[in-house]
Amino acid sequence: MQLHKITFILLVIGGLNWLSLGLFQWEIGTLFGGQMELVSRVIYVLVGAAAVYEVLTHRTNCKACGASASM
Repeated sequence: MQLHKITFILLVIGGLNWLSLGLFQWEIGTLFGGQMELVSRVIYVLVGAAAVYEVLTHRTNCKACGASASM
């Protein structure tokens, strides 16, 4: 269950990054200075991995989806 919380946080960070990029053309990776390309790439990989994990395990972790599956 702890991994589910981590993936949720990563997906929120990814969503906020996309929001800031779309509205202000600014990425969270710029907070880390000159290593922006590397940091941005790491952020994207972590968020992507979190999304894949969430897609594969969502039904078992989500109370709403788990409840509808048992009905």
